[in-house]
Amino acid sequence: MLAKLTVKNQLTLPKTIALQFSGVEYFDVSTDGSAITLKPLQVSRLDEVRAKLEHLGITEQDIADAIAWARKDK
Repeated sequence: MLAKLTVKNQLTLPKTIALQFSGVEYFDVSTDGSAITLKPLQVSRLDEVRAKLEHLGITEQDIADAIAWARKDK
């Protein structure tokens, strides 16, 4: 099967391949220099938030403390 690269650097996958991944919107793309690999990726907003919090060093306890502080009677 062939996949066509358009003038906008987009790949058009054969329908028989695309149908095997119904519901998948994103693919993780990698290369070893001689081949391109596409892996289905299910992106979750929750996963993105968790990754961002981890990157910032914010723990579950930090969040619980912030919620408790915000709920205090003023």
